[in-house]
Amino acid sequence: MPTISHRGEIMPASPIRKLVPLANAAKARGVKVYHLNIGQPDVPTPPEAFEALKHIDRKVLEYSPSEGLLSLRKKLEQYYHKFNINVDVDDIIVTTGGSEAVLFAFMACLDPGDEIIVPEPAYANYMAFAISAGAKIVTVPSSIDDGFSLPPVEKFEELITPRTKGILICNPNNPTGYLYTLREMEQIRDIVKKHDLFLFSDEVYREFCYTGAPYISAFHLEGIEEQVVLIDSVSKRYNECGIRIGAIITKHKELKKNVMKFCQARLSPPLLGQLVAEASIDASSEYMLNTYNEYVERRKFLIDGLNRIPGCYSPIPMGAFYTVVSLPVDDADKFCSWCLSDFEYEGATVFMAPASGFYTTPGHGKNEVRMAYVLNKEDLGQALIVLREALKAYPGRIES
Repeated sequence: MPTISHRGEIMPASPIRKLVPLANAAKARGVKVYHLNIGQPDVPTPPEAFEALKHIDRKVLEYSPSEGLLSLRKKLEQYYHKFNINVDVDDIIVTTGGSEAVLFAFMACLDPGDEIIVPEPAYANYMAFAISAGAKIVTVPSSIDDGFSLPPVEKFEELITPRTKGILICNPNNPTGYLYTLREMEQIRDIVKKHDLFLFSDEVYREFCYTGAPYISAFHLEGIEEQVVLIDSVSKRYNECGIRIGAIITKHKELKKNVMKFCQARLSPPLLGQLVAEASIDASSEYMLNTYNEYVERRKFLIDGLNRIPGCYSPIPMGAFYTVVSLPVDDADKFCSWCLSDFEYEGATVFMAPASGFYTTPGHGKNEVRMAYVLNKEDLGQALIVLREALKAYPGRIES
């Protein structure tokens, strides 16, 4: 029998989705499953999106340009200008979701064996995309004890080798909800400039910053404009994850040429998704504010509730709609599986993402989970009740 690829064997399973079969089995038994595992908001998509979908006036659903529809890229240019991100339409390449944007950025910038430094815990699929490109993720650990703030600059410097090609950040952060300060961003800028590196900056959650301080984009950092590779997506800010529209934004001309080769090879991003995304950019300020306020309320509700459960601790996330929580358990992977396969409380259980999958350092995140506060407060309240009872019943509970 033919053997499969080594790349496929070492590709990590998603901590967000790997327990889906257990969740499906629980549902088949009639158990209500509260999904805190995945960033799939229940907030409605803007009405402008559905109007565009209903009124598509085309006789042929044709290929779009490989770089994306010009009309969408113009709309995105205007959108970025509202955040003082001074890019033009030629700097924007539309991708099939933010995931493809990360993959193409890696494929276009990195050779096999090249290294990228990433603060961990980090979005799990970064590792998968790096493996696809033959590159290596090198992590700088951050800690729940100080709210996952940026590790000291010296820690980055210690990891830089001749194979280091870039630093990757997610700001606001998935999975921690951490929001990098101006000082931290300037420190990253200085390292990138000093060592002539790329700065890959995943900024898909920019609409969800809760500190009141001005949002700091990688494109706000002076002196590295052509080294920035910004990753974006419309999925989360307009609650339309299924249309699969993202973007790579860069001023690096050679990089754009390289990215376009991969774009041409996959032909074009989704036509219908682009039409929906273009309309969504016209979502009203009222819609955007209501969405923001909803997450502010959910954040307070969930974090307050978690920190009242004996043995649980979550720092207050300052962005996105995730938090990493430490639990009084021997092994969060086992606990998350057990919740789905062996536990229910009043006909319900809870689905969480084990945080170990967001670390590459062995042993890290062993008693942590990532939760997404993408459910309404009533469901979040029920999920907290179920979690409290699950922790009481779990055989591997650790008493403080």
